[in-house]
Amino acid sequence: MSLSFDNTEIAFRYKNDKQLKQANFLFNSMSSSTLTRIGIAFTSAALKMNLPITGLIKRTIFEQFCGGETLQEVANTAEMLAKYNVGVALDYGVEGKSGEAEFDKAVPEFIKAIQYAASQKNIPFIPIKVTGFARFSLLEKVHAQVPLNADEEKEYARVQDRIDAICSVANDHNLMILVDAEESWIQRPVDELTDAMMERYNKGKVVVFNTFQLYCHDRLAFLKVSHERAKAKGYILGAKLVRGAYMEKERSRAIEMGYQSPIQPDKASTDKDYNAAVSYCLNHHEEIATFIGTHNEDSCLIAADIMKQKQLPNDTPKVYFAQLFGMSDNMTFNLANEGYHASKYLPYGPVKDVIPYLMRRVQENTSVKGQTGRELSLIKKEIQRRKL
Repeated sequence: MSLSFDNTEIAFRYKNDKQLKQANFLFNSMSSSTLTRIGIAFTSAALKMNLPITGLIKRTIFEQFCGGETLQEVANTAEMLAKYNVGVALDYGVEGKSGEAEFDKAVPEFIKAIQYAASQKNIPFIPIKVTGFARFSLLEKVHAQVPLNADEEKEYARVQDRIDAICSVANDHNLMILVDAEESWIQRPVDELTDAMMERYNKGKVVVFNTFQLYCHDRLAFLKVSHERAKAKGYILGAKLVRGAYMEKERSRAIEMGYQSPIQPDKASTDKDYNAAVSYCLNHHEEIATFIGTHNEDSCLIAADIMKQKQLPNDTPKVYFAQLFGMSDNMTFNLANEGYHASKYLPYGPVKDVIPYLMRRVQENTSVKGQTGRELSLIKKEIQRRKL
């Protein structure tokens, strides 16, 4: 039987009727760009004025898109997902910290998450952002290949040590680290740091993944270069494939500073490169571990087709699918039901600290053409099915 993402009974069996109706209300609200703009503006203003709205946020969008505020809370969500053979990428969703003390403080937080994840059977991944451990302007300087002064050299060495400390613990606990992509004007040091970690730890098994944002027109070529480098250096390439997360920011900066935008000219070009990247990785599956992070149903169906053609079992090692928690349940749960390695990106952290993440999810559902409509139609279909 071929893979299908239309079975809503499988997609939403983890939600009771009340939770399903709440999801219906949320996605209905997000389908209106006006309501979304008002909601985001109100939330920002309320937080600045210290109004007591965190309880409301926690009961609504936080509950939809996050696993909990603490490791203890997120454990319950992870256990629930485990019942349906859905894995977890345990994502400490706190953003916007700065300063050496904060960067140092983040390392034990991630090590604690790794140690917890290692005790659970369905948490194989821990995502990290290099900007969680490094000053943005320092990364800009490294990317631009501007020589660092002596103090900056020491500062950058500390960044490398922080990333290495996390990857080393992950290696010891047989967990996998997903290094997120960042803005194009700091991507060079992110790639170089990640390549160094892959070279150190991806010998005979996969510990570290770099992220390739295929909405950038040069990343398919860079994926192939990365594969050649991994072959030459004798390690397995970890390739997390995503479409991308900074499109508006990238385009506006390119216009403002007068350089060619790194973003693809249109969605069709992004889709073409994304699917080509999936095909390239799966055609080299012995040398590349592939993490297919997408809400695009066609891309996942293409991947499943290639696996079938190559006679790779659904649960073949080194091929993973993932979607964000609270979105595209029809994909994740149906993939898991068919025996594929399917996971949810599961953010956690104090409500106030994950607000930037939540605002992006709301904006994404409003701006990505067809995303909210697809979510709503599936939720309504399941509500109707349960009435019969």
